[in-house]
Amino acid sequence: MVMLGTDAHKKSHTIVAVDPAGADLGSVTVAATTDGHLRAVQWSTQFEERRWAIEDCRALSRRFETDLLSVGERVVRVPPKMMARARATGRTVGKSDPIDALAVGRAALREPDLPVAQLDGPSREVRLLVDYRETLVHHRTGLQNQLRWRLHELEPGFDPAPGSLNRYCTLDAVDELLTKHTSMVADLARRETERIRNLTREINQLERDIEQRVATLVPSLLSIPGCGTLTAAKLVGEAADITRFRSKDAYAMWAGAAPIPVWSANTTRFRLNRGGNRQTNAALHRIAITQMRIHPDAQAFIKRRLETGSTKRVAIRLLKRNLANVVYRNLLTDTQRAQLPHAA
Repeated sequence: MVMLGTDAHKKSHTIVAVDPAGADLGSVTVAATTDGHLRAVQWSTQFEERRWAIEDCRALSRRFETDLLSVGERVVRVPPKMMARARATGRTVGKSDPIDALAVGRAALREPDLPVAQLDGPSREVRLLVDYRETLVHHRTGLQNQLRWRLHELEPGFDPAPGSLNRYCTLDAVDELLTKHTSMVADLARRETERIRNLTREINQLERDIEQRVATLVPSLLSIPGCGTLTAAKLVGEAADITRFRSKDAYAMWAGAAPIPVWSANTTRFRLNRGGNRQTNAALHRIAITQMRIHPDAQAFIKRRLETGSTKRVAIRLLKRNLANVVYRNLLTDTQRAQLPHAA
């Protein structure tokens, strides 16, 4: 089996063929276009048994992955940190595209359980919608902060309640207040108020679209207490395809919810995992915090952990670890349910 390590860039991709012993069998650099991808596939046909290993930089490598998968090639994704470690332990001095591609190939040879790339499905559409909504929310927050300072300059006694600038009634009150002013500051405030109003409409529409998609795609996930529509969308969008994880433990480690063992000799302990997918970790944290407030089973779990000597922070981490298992099972159930009609 020859591993084709690939270092992807915006304008070009460099591929290095690596044999099972890690030796360099040759390389090629192609343009990051459909014709360039075809040339890479034609070059690779000299190796009968082959697999592609691509550094996991989706913005740069997604189109290349899609073209490879479309012609039946097998592709695995190598995390950038793993590639960096492989390059640091190699004997080649310096840094270049062929050196990076060689490190990608060697890292893939050492790790047999890397995620297998698949064609994008409905989960990516959910992720795109969630990411776009978050971009709009971030932009709206910046406008709201700026509007508050303009209102403070124009009407120091007027201070909208936190979070109220998302409401149309508050924006109407701001517009009415600004009618008394004719300065440039007031004109800019009116522009910002209108932009906030338009962004709010678009954000609300996006939330409705996301809700419809999530309800169809992962209904089991929504049944978890404390898991709302946006949290479920974040989980399914980040996971991409839950079947790429070999077990619930692999998913928990990828999500940063599994503790890391740090022990030596007679001392046995575990510490917080600061790695993993932080977006998924944050979604699990939101569910855990909500369940601590509303879910009797979670409240009983936290109480038991506190009674055994755990701190509240440790108890929450343990609850998140259990939730990672629940999320994995439910995502797997929804995925298998969606595949049943195709299997029939």
